[in-house]
Order: sequence, then structure tokens, then C-alpha cells
Amino acid sequence: MKRVLMLGLILGAFASRGVFAYDWQALPDKAPEPADNPTTAEKVELGRMLYFDPRFSATGTVSCNTCHNLMLGGEDNRNFSMGVHGQMGGRSAPTVWNAAFASTQFWDGRAATLEEQAKGPVVNPVEMGMSEVETAMERVRAIPGYRPYFERAFAGDNPMTVDNAARAVAAFERTMITPNSPYDRFVKGDSSALDEQQQRGMKTFAETGCTSCHSGAAFSGPAMAAGKGFFMKFPTFQDNAYVSKYDLLKDQGRFDVTSEEADKHLFKVPTLRNIALTAPYFHNGSVATLDEAVRVMAKTQLNQDLSDQQVADLAAFLNALTGEFPEQTLPRLPATPGWAFAYDKK
Repeated sequence: MKRVLMLGLILGAFASRGVFAYDWQALPDKAPEPADNPTTAEKVELGRMLYFDPRFSATGTVSCNTCHNLMLGGEDNRNFSMGVHGQMGGRSAPTVWNAAFASTQFWDGRAATLEEQAKGPVVNPVEMGMSEVETAMERVRAIPGYRPYFERAFAGDNPMTVDNAARAVAAFERTMITPNSPYDRFVKGDSSALDEQQQRGMKTFAETGCTSCHSGAAFSGPAMAAGKGFFMKFPTFQDNAYVSKYDLLKDQGRFDVTSEEADKHLFKVPTLRNIALTAPYFHNGSVATLDEAVRVMAKTQLNQDLSDQQVADLAAFLNALTGEFPEQTLPRLPATPGWAFAYDKK
């Protein structure tokens, strides 16, 4: 009771300054799931295997986990990820942690669901490099040990389909959520969960306007229907040194998907959950530190120059968005005893 009263006083003081004019939300303990792909233990088990299996890339070297490393922050801490034949992509890998709370996937929102997203990297010539997603599925079917897992996860006479493989990976990814961060505990009533600097940062986060984009439980914008993404122009304010220093206008963002002039430099607003773990920052991975990312965002999106104290306070608050990670057990993958795939070695 004492903690709740204390938190009420803190929130009341913030509210008097307009800081809590909108709803601060804790991350739910369970991710949303579509009606046509309810999460089951069997799907999650199969999806975990497929997520970690590199044999479905052209060279047998790249899995989902290669770029979206669950032992790290759900990405690879590179500015651009490395795919088959050592090729480098053109955008920084977004984190897979809490991706289930986003209404679109990829930086440009070209995939409406996790199921759709799961198919994309397989046929990307730089990422996994397969000619067709069905060719990759043939490799799955060629491994006898996978069939029982598909049969347990999906009904029907022919459960080993591309769509079912994508459904399984998506079901696994919906277990990749990180609730109960210090911030979550604070908004639920634990007034000691954030220290004084983090509380100052929380106040600054609202007062400077960060919440205009990074709102909601995942700090990635309001909840929206699947396929209807929340996008913002980046950079919004272009008359500053950061734009050229970090080459922020090179990538045209969603325009590359829609060819609509209004979509130039529009990007999906990324989650800030676990942001302290996912450097380097932005779609091009151009900024190496969280403090500098805070400065860049304030100037390019809000046209504000922050003091060193404000930057430190904001970074402290953002560190408080690091949640609890579910324990990960590496799967034992079905074997190919006595034979191997003929990989692309060019």
C-alpha cells in the first residue's frame, strides 16, 4: 500500500506538468495471435527448430537466428547483416524480440504479419539466397525427422507446406516477448523500480515529445490492425549536421515498396523495448551509441538540442525498458544421416 501511495504521488506530480496526458502501458505477458494461427506448444517446438536451422539457405550457413540472434538483443549488433556468400544487406536487422506487437514487419512495412515476414528472407538473394521458397521447403521435406513435428503441429494429409512452416516460425516468434522491465514494474505500482534519474528520463521522454511516435506498450506507436503500419518520416527535420553525417537520406524507406512520393523516407516506428541492447541504431545502423541516437532523434525528429543532462536521463530511462528474457533452449535439429545437401558454393 505504501508503494502504491508513493507511486500515486509521483504520477500525480508528473500529471500536473502534462507528462501523463496519455496512457503509459505495461507490456502484456502474452503476445496477440491471429485467429487462423493460434499458438500451440507443438507449433512453437517446430518453429524453434526451423528458426535455428541454417540448412534452408543457399549455402547452408544462414538461419533466422544468424541475423536475429536470440542470445543477444534479437539482432546481430551489425550496421548491416551478413547473408550468404558474405554479402551485406542494406538495412540493419530489426530485433525479433516483441516483434509480435507490431502491425507490420520490416523497416518499410512490406509484410503485414509474422507469417508473411518469415518467407521473405528465404528468397532474398543477399540473406538466405534460395531461388524460391518452395525450393527451401523441399529441403525441409527431404529431412525425414521433420515430418513427425509437422504432423503434430498441423492437421491434414499434407502438413509439410510453406505456409505451415511460416506459421510455425511465427508461433515461435510470438513467444519472444520481454515483459516485466523496471519500467513495467514502475507503472504497475512499484515506485522503487525506477531510480531518480530514470524517472527524470521518463518525464523528459514525455515532455520533449518522444511519445508522439514511441507510444503504446511496445513504444512503437498505437495498436493498429494487421497490415496497417505506423510510419513516420525520418529524418523529419533535415537542416542539421546529423543528416549528412549519418547519411540519413540515402534510403528512401517505404517509397521503395509503394513508389508513392508521399512515402519517401517513411519508416515503421521501431520498438524501444530492449533498445539498450540493439546498437548500432536506425535503419542503416549508422549510430554506434545510445546517447548519440538520443541526440540525433531529438534534432531530426523534434528539432530540439538536448543538454547533456537530458541525454543522460533519457538514456537511463531507455535502459529501464530492458525486460526479462524467456529462457532459451537450443533445439536438437533433425539429422540427415549419411548424406548432405548440395549447397551453392559460388
